[in-house]
Parts: sequence; structure tokens; C-alpha cells
Amino acid sequence: MGIVIRQSFKNTLSTYIGFGIGAINTLFLYTNFLTDEYYGLVAFILSAANIMLPFMAFGVQNALIKFYSTFKTKNTLNSFLTLMLLLPLVFIIPTTIFGLIGYDFIASLLSEKNPLVYGYLWHILITAIAMAYFEVFFSWSKVQMKTVFGNVMREIFHRFCIMILLGCVYMGWISVNTFIGAVVAVYVARMFIMKIYAFTLRFPVIKFNKIENVSSILKYSFLIIIAGSIAMVILDLDKFMIGQYLEIENVAYYSVAIFIATVISVPQRSMHQILMPITAKFLNDGNKEELKSLYQKSSLSLLVISGLIFLLIVLNINMLYQILPEKFTGGLFVVIIIGIAKVYDNAMGNNNAILFNSDYYRIVLFFGVLLALLAIVFNVILIPLYGIEGSAMATFLAIVIYNTLKLIFVRIKLNIQPFSLASFKVLVLVAVLGLALYWVDFPLNPIVGIVLKSILVSLLYCFTVYKLDISEDINGIIKKYIPFL
Repeated sequence: MGIVIRQSFKNTLSTYIGFGIGAINTLFLYTNFLTDEYYGLVAFILSAANIMLPFMAFGVQNALIKFYSTFKTKNTLNSFLTLMLLLPLVFIIPTTIFGLIGYDFIASLLSEKNPLVYGYLWHILITAIAMAYFEVFFSWSKVQMKTVFGNVMREIFHRFCIMILLGCVYMGWISVNTFIGAVVAVYVARMFIMKIYAFTLRFPVIKFNKIENVSSILKYSFLIIIAGSIAMVILDLDKFMIGQYLEIENVAYYSVAIFIATVISVPQRSMHQILMPITAKFLNDGNKEELKSLYQKSSLSLLVISGLIFLLIVLNINMLYQILPEKFTGGLFVVIIIGIAKVYDNAMGNNNAILFNSDYYRIVLFFGVLLALLAIVFNVILIPLYGIEGSAMATFLAIVIYNTLKLIFVRIKLNIQPFSLASFKVLVLVAVLGLALYWVDFPLNPIVGIVLKSILVSLLYCFTVYKLDISEDINGIIKKYIPFL
């Protein structure tokens, strides 16, 4: 776990910096510098682009990682990498042509509930293409076991640029329409910067030699489009569907609550960058013992970390809502239920990496189709009944069902599972501290209260985890950064 812990720590740090900037943007700048309608429009554009991303990338970001270590000669590897660079065009070119021909039809369909969306179809398409190729170039660097720069670009770059753009809107230097176009330009610039970095690690040599397992690669890429897109679709499908059923400003209110809960996903996102290529290598080498150890250690480490973050969010949420504009403070239920789903997601460890890089990746297609259908059905039923709370319930149910199916499948096929007695101890600790400290508040300025309560909760949590010796890896981190324990 050495390289995992080192790069995961750096990735976690950069991701939290990005989330900190994102928090300022989402909770304060967007809510004060844009109208609710235009904030909702930006969220809708980015959500729609995220939903399209896996299709635009054509599964290449996963295929590159899975098959890279199987090529042993320069010629075959260069031919493989050439294929990876060109394959996304298989979907991008026809989609662009279809957009040119059927713009009015598509735009009218998307803007049926909210006419403001009509003029922004190309913004969605260009952003989706930029996001897709960014992921391809990020995977290009991952297989070289370099993830830190890519994670900085993924988590910090665009959020920092958007912060500056929001400031320009506030100062009256640019209009809202210019701002939205500039946001698209930021994602395009991010893609090109990632491309330059990836090519400095390994410059592409264009080769069109025959690739023996090309049919397997294409089949994997095609199937992984659906399977690999599930997490992203679930993350953004709810916002997209809220925009179809409710007034678009509800997307903004929901986005604030979701952003708060999504902070729990940071450790998983950070560790996942390096877990993917390592898991693929263990699977390709048939090293089952190392794979099992990585599965259990990653699950426990992520559960411990996400448990603490969940506590910090839930125990401080009331004070945080005192800072936000009142119309954005109605998402307490959304934060809690999505937060629980994210903790469960973290507890899966490198389960996704195992399935996407194993010979059983085809089953993820079935799970993915089932999940997508369930998510759509749940949203269609629950949003009209309960509004944004209904969408949160739909997302929660979809994530829990999907993760449980994957957990059971890996247990049956590979005879490994991530949980232990230590996992149960962590859940009990989170429940006890949550119930004991929820009503403990400091009658001070909300920001000061959040800081003081966070310090108290963190010390109690870390002390208990350390004394119970729940995780060797976590204890090592605690010893390094909190030596007085």
C-alpha cells in the first residue's frame, strides 16, 4: 500500500483544496453572483455533459488501464495507444453531425420545461468532448503510475478558473452569457494541458500495426461505455431529471445539498486514481493474495476516513445552514441520505477497479443497465411526489442496490470480500458519536462553532480509532500527524 498511501494522500490534499474552492463557488459565489435560473442552467449544462462523457470517451479511459500492462513490445503498445487516441472519435463525429442536423429538435426537447436551455446545446456537446478526452489523457498518465498532476487538473484547475470568472461577473466585466461560454473554454483548456502533460510522460508514436486482441479491446470499450458511466450518470441524472420535472432553480438548491454530501467521496476519488492501475496489474498477473489484501485495506481505510467526514458534515450542517442564503437551506434530508450512500460507496474499496479490470467486466453491463433503469424509474416516481427529497431517495436506492450487487458478485466469483470486524467497529463508532454530539452546539458565530466542533469531533474520532487499533495504515497516518496521541 506504500505507493497507494503516498499518492492517495497527495491526491486527497489536492482534491480537498479543489472542494474548498468548489465550496466557495457553490455555496457563496454562485448563490450570490448569479440568479437562481442561471445557476441552475450552469448546473444543468455540466450535468448533461457529465452524462454524455462516458459515451464520448467510448470506454477508452478504462480500456487503456485494463490492457496497457498486457502489451510487452513497443510496436504493439504503440499501436494500442494509437487506437486509444482515435477510438473516441467513433462516437464524437456522428454525435456532432447529428447535432448539426437535428439541433432544433434536440434543443426543443431539452428545453420543453425550461426554455432558457434552448440556446446552449453546443455548450453541452463541447464540454462533454473536452471532459472525455481529459479522462483519456488522465488515464494515459495513470498507467505511468503518475496521478498527482492529473488530479490537480481534475479537482482544482477548473474550479479556480470558475471562481475568477464569477468574480468577473460580480465586477460587471463580463455578462452571464460570456461567463457560461468561458466555463466551456476552461474545460477545453484543461483538456489540452492534460494532453501536454500526458505526452511528456510517454509521447505517442502513431502505429497501425495489427493488434492481436483488438476484438477484446473493442468489445470491452463498447461494454464499458455503459458499465463505466453508471457512477457518473447516477451523480448527475438526478439534476438532469429535476430540470425536466421542476423549475430549474430547484437544480441549484439540490446542487448545493449534493455538493455538501459529495465531500465524503473525496478519499475514494483520490485513492481510486492509483488503485485502478495497481488492481489491473494484480489481475493481469494473477496475484490473488495481493488483490485480496488491497481490497480489504482499501475498504477499511476509506471507511474510516469517510466515516469521519460524514460526522463532520452531519454534526455541523445546522451551523453551516446559518451562513447560507435561506432558500438554499432546505436540503438537510438530501445531505444525510446521500451522505450515507457515499459512506457505503467508500466502504466498497477498490471493488469497481476489480470488476472493470477483471474477466467479469461484462456482468457490470447488466448491473449498469439495471441501475440506470431503476434510477430513472425512482426519479420519475419520487420527484413529482417529494421534489428534490424524492430525487435524493431515488439516488440513494440506486447506489445501494448497485453496490450490493457488485459486492455479492465479487464474493461469489473471486471469493474475496472487503469487510471485517474492524469495519463493524467503525460503523458503531460513527453511530455513537453522531447520536451523542448532534445536539452539542457552541453558542458562537457559526464559522467559529464549526471550527471548534470539528476539532472536538476529529480528536475524539481519531483517538478512538487509534486506541482500538482499527487500521494499521490509518494508525500510521495518525502517528505522523497527531503525535501526541
